[in-house]
Amino acid sequence: MQKKKKVVILGGGTGTSFVLKGLKYFPVDITAVITVSDDGSSTGRLRKEFSTPAVGDIRKVLSSLSTLPDEVRDVMEYRLSTYSELNGHALGNLILTSLINETGTLKTSIQYLSKILDVKQTVLPLSEDCLTLMGETTTGEVIEGEEEITKANKKYKRFFYKEQPHVLPEVFEAIADADLIILSIGSLYTSVMPHVICEDVVEAIRKAKAKVMYICNAMTQPGETDGFGVSDHINVLEQYLGKDAIDVVVASNTEISKEMLEKYETEEQKGQVLIDYENIAKAKYELIEEDLLTTVDGTLKHNSLKLSSVIFSYLMR
Repeated sequence: MQKKKKVVILGGGTGTSFVLKGLKYFPVDITAVITVSDDGSSTGRLRKEFSTPAVGDIRKVLSSLSTLPDEVRDVMEYRLSTYSELNGHALGNLILTSLINETGTLKTSIQYLSKILDVKQTVLPLSEDCLTLMGETTTGEVIEGEEEITKANKKYKRFFYKEQPHVLPEVFEAIADADLIILSIGSLYTSVMPHVICEDVVEAIRKAKAKVMYICNAMTQPGETDGFGVSDHINVLEQYLGKDAIDVVVASNTEISKEMLEKYETEEQKGQVLIDYENIAKAKYELIEEDLLTTVDGTLKHNSLKLSSVIFSYLMR
């Protein structure tokens, strides 16, 4: 019997969750490595109160990978609505935080919750540390924390951690054993960047036998990637990974209606990430473009199964 191919996906919450929601149905061995530097919303409050790594992105990924019925998974995503200090907390965040206090480690807490949610794949935190993402703007201003980096609406020239990150050894083992390393869709600066600013992770990726795939965002992020095309995303990542470190890029070529584009521009200050063929032609990476977007409740989302099919097809070449 042929062994399953091993995929390591590096990312954060919502974007990575969408990829995994479909990829879990394919015959691959998945290790999801998730950032722990989020400091906003429920996650940020729990992190500050209990001095734990960020749990929100991990909660989303575990919910997506769960093989239990949707009704059970939805409990993890339920947010409390109350007049007390519990208001706004996701139930899954409270469970993970409680498990950390009980077990002493985030990694063990994820293993426990994976059993409860019947998760068949492996989820790892990037680190057990309470990491703080820092961004230095093009004018030399240093901004602290993911939430402030996103809110600041600045252009950045570099990112780094306030603390020295201690990456889990299991992360390096997974990268070394992988058949494909994926840099996930999601916020370029706060979901993917927290991985590639770790020098040890970059070194492990460089030494790995696996190809490196980047799944490009379909829409820009206000204050972060305004006006970016596909190649601009790659250029930012390769400032840290090294030139020509990415082997293949997956991008959506879905034709978005004028009405939908205007809605995104007006309501969210987002634009479409265009496939800038002229710049891509000068690069060494392979471009895989597909009609990957669908409309869900009036918003654009990647079709998780279609995207996963593209990933699996590349993996099985």
